[in-house]
Amino acid sequence: MPETYAPSARAALVQLMLEDRMVPNVELLKEHKIELGKDDREALNDDGLIETVKEGRRLVHRITDKGTAWCLNDLMEGEASVRGPLARVQAAVLKRVLRFLNGRGSLAEAVRTEQDLEDVIRGVYLELGDGYQDWVRLAKLRPRLEAGRDEVDETLLKMVKGGDAHLVPDSNRKVLTEEDHQAAIRIGDEDKHLLAIEES
Repeated sequence: MPETYAPSARAALVQLMLEDRMVPNVELLKEHKIELGKDDREALNDDGLIETVKEGRRLVHRITDKGTAWCLNDLMEGEASVRGPLARVQAAVLKRVLRFLNGRGSLAEAVRTEQDLEDVIRGVYLELGDGYQDWVRLAKLRPRLEAGRDEVDETLLKMVKGGDAHLVPDSNRKVLTEEDHQAAIRIGDEDKHLLAIEES
């Protein structure tokens, strides 16, 4: 296994470790500004650090246990990718904290803390759709969220008020299933069945 990878590959590994789920390539690029190119992707797959599968036209990645172990070691022992005195001292502080946590067996748990629900919704939305501004059915989204209905509704409404999410009814009522009716969110006197999110 190579001892080092390109900064973009290292960044992708850290983000995949933080997400701890299947992450579409488009999400890495658009949401996190991390470009995992073909050469880097193949190297990480060949070395068993990530697994990449094709879902339709999209590539989706997940970090492996081996990848997590490599990533944690790289965070503690790897060279900082940004130069300058501030970057060096910040990297030194990070390494000291990580070694402290690792010595107590709690490093992996610390870096995989629970995500903000809005971030989870965005991630699942990108998994289900074809990128930002695509319409995704709430009936497909809700079962993927490990949160109560009220909490999900509150978060969706906050996203709509923020201007980067949109909820609309399905104009073709004939195609609505029982799952669609159950998953709908009522705003005013109208049930909304479809969600679109804009790139932030």
